[in-house]
Amino acid sequence: MSARDSTPDAAPIRVLLVDDQQMVRAGFRMLLGSQPDLEVVGEAGNGEEALRVLAATGADVVLMDVRMPVMDGVEATGRIAADEEAPRVIVLTTFDLDEYAFAALRAGASAFLLKDAPPEDLLRAIRSVHAGDAVVAPSTTRRLLDHFTAALPAEPRPPAAEDERLRWLTERELEVLVLIGRGRSNSEIAEELVVAEATVKTHVGRLLAKTQCRDRVQLVILAYETALVTAS
Repeated sequence: MSARDSTPDAAPIRVLLVDDQQMVRAGFRMLLGSQPDLEVVGEAGNGEEALRVLAATGADVVLMDVRMPVMDGVEATGRIAADEEAPRVIVLTTFDLDEYAFAALRAGASAFLLKDAPPEDLLRAIRSVHAGDAVVAPSTTRRLLDHFTAALPAEPRPPAAEDERLRWLTERELEVLVLIGRGRSNSEIAEELVVAEATVKTHVGRLLAKTQCRDRVQLVILAYETALVTAS
């Protein structure tokens, strides 16, 4: 069964909690349990246990801590994201731009949040990633991308035109990808390109399909990896 077979109207969003601190999981369970459209379907104390629980219960969204024993959240996220029908992963960390959280985003996580984020932000993130969006706060996005470019190899990268992942993109789609890479929202892209926001959403959907990126975070990383966008 697909991890996203359920729809918001038919069934609650199924959430798996992964954190090595039982009290943290208990807090998340209480918060999510108060929402009629959310359901906690399982808990795990490390990445290895999370994979076992996920295989047994399924989930739509995984709240994933990154610093855990046995198997950390980065490796667990990568294994989960390798499945085309995988649930969305929200990375939770105590430290802004934690190295592990950054690596988890590259591994396929759809969101990056601090553990002390307001409850409404966490609830909004769960619903957003379940709907197919990515969640990285704008203030964090800039530092995240700076951090990403610092980690790139020093040797020159081939021109974007030579990258197979961009081969089938139209000129307009490349423009949209560049703006996504710069951290622009759909409404900001629409304003800059003087088009309707619905048109931008269509372009984003086509970008995801053509590049086989999971979500907006992966599009941002693609824009940097292909040198469409640089830190300068």
